[in-house]
Amino acid sequence: MTDQEVDKRLHIRTEGTIEILQSSAHYNRYEATPYSVLDELFEVYPLQKRDHIVDFGCGKGRVPIYSVYRFGCSATGIDLNGRLLQEAYENLTEFRGSQKRSRGTIEFEQTTAEKYEVQSEQNVFYFFNPFSVEVFQTVIQRILESVEQSDRQVDVVLYYPTTAFVYFLEEQTAFERIEEIPIPILSTHNEDERILIYRYN
Repeated sequence: MTDQEVDKRLHIRTEGTIEILQSSAHYNRYEATPYSVLDELFEVYPLQKRDHIVDFGCGKGRVPIYSVYRFGCSATGIDLNGRLLQEAYENLTEFRGSQKRSRGTIEFEQTTAEKYEVQSEQNVFYFFNPFSVEVFQTVIQRILESVEQSDRQVDVVLYYPTTAFVYFLEEQTAFERIEEIPIPILSTHNEDERILIYRYN
């Protein structure tokens, strides 16, 4: 199915790329992860109901809503932009209204990623190049501080990973790469079209 068709099934609207002036040069434009990419990820890396995924730069809420739809897990979306989050809340309302049974919790929070306080139940962290490596480093540090306070296994999922993100995780942290998922067709023309998954035990 096309992204538009999946959006329609979920009763949400998350398509498009939007250039929105951010208050920080460290933050990038909104672009939703294609559903085909999420399907490739979830075929290899299915979530469990006990999982809690956090999407940094969630935009209109596609990743949190689709994750909960597929797996009944919990999800949190973080974004700096109030306009996008308003659309995320509208999508959540429409999604909830379309479901015959209750699924996992979905929450959205408007804040900078650097200031977000990672919760003890959160264990999967998703990034589609939402911001600079400087911000990424701070976020990873906050995740590790949370693990120190509440010991658990955590995974970092990078779609279309930048060299800087990869270098930081592999050379300056104890995260270990556990999976590399090339995106069929797209990856033959662009080696960056892949998903990398890192784990910290």
